[in-house]
Amino acid sequence: MAHESEATPKAGGRYDFDPKEYLQQGAWRDVRLGLHRTEELLDRLGRPQDALKFVHVAGTNGKGSTCAFIAGILQAAGYKTGLFTSPYILRFNERIQIDRRDITDADLLEVAADVREAALAMDEQPTAFELITAAALLHFAQRKCDVVVLEVGLGGRLDSTNVVMPEVSVITPIDLDHTHVLGDTIEKIAYEKAGIIKPGVPVVSYVQKPDACRVIEGAAAERGCTMRVPDFSSIKAHADGLHQVFSYQELHDVHLRLAGTYQPNNAVMAIEAARVLRDRGFVISDDAIKRGLESAAWQGRFEVVDDAPVTIVDGGHNEQGAAALAASLRTYFPDGGVVFAMSVLRDKNYQAMIEDVLPLARAFFCFEPPDNERALAADDLACAIRAAAAARADDFSTCVSAPQVAACSTAREAVFAARAAAGEDGVACCFGSLYSIQEIMAAIEEDKCRLRLE
Repeated sequence: MAHESEATPKAGGRYDFDPKEYLQQGAWRDVRLGLHRTEELLDRLGRPQDALKFVHVAGTNGKGSTCAFIAGILQAAGYKTGLFTSPYILRFNERIQIDRRDITDADLLEVAADVREAALAMDEQPTAFELITAAALLHFAQRKCDVVVLEVGLGGRLDSTNVVMPEVSVITPIDLDHTHVLGDTIEKIAYEKAGIIKPGVPVVSYVQKPDACRVIEGAAAERGCTMRVPDFSSIKAHADGLHQVFSYQELHDVHLRLAGTYQPNNAVMAIEAARVLRDRGFVISDDAIKRGLESAAWQGRFEVVDDAPVTIVDGGHNEQGAAALAASLRTYFPDGGVVFAMSVLRDKNYQAMIEDVLPLARAFFCFEPPDNERALAADDLACAIRAAAAARADDFSTCVSAPQVAACSTAREAVFAARAAAGEDGVACCFGSLYSIQEIMAAIEEDKCRLRLE
């Protein structure tokens, strides 16, 4: 007999709709920042957020990994832990998790039906992100989560997640991104991110650029908040194969499943958040912190998915993400020779992303992110790479030639070509857009099956 939460609700009436289609209606490009719609929607749903405790996480990069580490720690400490993240990588349900298990289709339909009934009674219809935020909060409350790790969708101050009162506000690295919405300077973006800081609620902030640091420190002081900034100089890290081992203060030999060289910094952010929670009454031992960090997994963040050739999938989708990817590749593969399958959105600083990885590259196979009106055409990306390589022609010696560059019609074609060009002993890296990861992963699995059958 199926578990109650997995049973299929009766068709028709209340359930006569596709919840995933409904919760993604209007396309993500329809950004209408503001909290009033979310507040009204949640009021109509009985204010589920009031029954929950939260860790609220904002920032430009590293939010997902940091959330995964914090959730891992809380779960290891014995707390029933909700996790809300965006966007999804492989399937929609992964955006709403409890103890790292995706919401079932049946439960998703149930909460989406509640949300839809409440939204239909509103004069101003909520956006897609507001709908999914409400569905997540309702599910976490219904399942009586002890604590929820809540990732901001866009910005912070006017993001629909900013209706909660957290136990701790966490701000990961801030850089220029979504400038058309959040502002065109670090200070403006930091102001939006710092909007999650609530009066008297402790703050854990990454070591930010000076302009961002001033804004965050000012917001914390104005709202009477204590603020922790990790001492990254206390991190002692080294590579163990394609993974990281690190120590931080009294925590020793933490073996991370997440491979990027930047992950110890994200893990330390989670450590400091856990220490704040401990000060606020949560029972979290150092052993739970270590076990939680070591158990954490996060798809598409310098994820090694094959070893012949070594194949890495990374969601680095902006200049800062590409720089972090390049730093990890230089550590693990100092001789370069990496073959890239790359896709980008045209509103990103893709020229800077190209510059970050170009010195490491033997070849690029470009493709267009699927089903996204912001996608940069594969031919345009290939032209930009060729131009960047031509501008650096003097950097290529007689022993190291300029990279091969080709435009592909699909992600599948690019992935197959990159892995073939890398050869069994080489390195293929697929990166540039989170929206491409689902197709990339499917193509890699297909290629692995094909190779096994040969």
